[in-house]
Amino acid sequence: MLHPLRCTLAILALIVPVRAADPADNTIKLADGVLVLTAPKDWVRKEPKSKIVEHEFAAPFVEGDATDGRITIMGAGGDVQQNIDRWAGQFTQPNGVDSKDVTKVSKKKVNGIEIHIVDIGGTYQDMPGGPFAGGKPTPREGYRMLGAIMIAPKIGNYFVKFYGPAKTVAKYEADFGKMLDGLTVAAQ
Repeated sequence: MLHPLRCTLAILALIVPVRAADPADNTIKLADGVLVLTAPKDWVRKEPKSKIVEHEFAAPFVEGDATDGRITIMGAGGDVQQNIDRWAGQFTQPNGVDSKDVTKVSKKKVNGIEIHIVDIGGTYQDMPGGPFAGGKPTPREGYRMLGAIMIAPKIGNYFVKFYGPAKTVAKYEADFGKMLDGLTVAAQ
């Protein structure tokens, strides 16, 4: 005799197929799909390493670099300048200059969303498990970060952080910009 629970599960599996996240799906839906970005086709979707990260990708490294670039996307709060300063504080400079002094910041609007773009390089103090995981940071020389803070009134702020070896980040810099320029906003 068949067990009733197994029969019910088998029928449900036929009616409601379970779909795992497709690693090739580069659609990034934020705020329940109100904001949508499309990651570059070469980026590979990954399982987020931290619970606060909503989406994570890897940008394949270029020849001469040892690791992939890492892209994290999450909702976040706080003052824009404080977050820019925090990102700058994750870098040190070989000549001892304050990283805030070499951080480039620009601003643009895409479909009514204000985006602050941050570009910084140097020795990155990597916390692989995230800022709240504890542990000692690993210094990564020759790294670069492109960051975006998207200010979405009534929705919230979202951060896109792309960091890794400088040559790898440079390879995808134009794609990063195109991704931001392609931001769509659904009617609310």
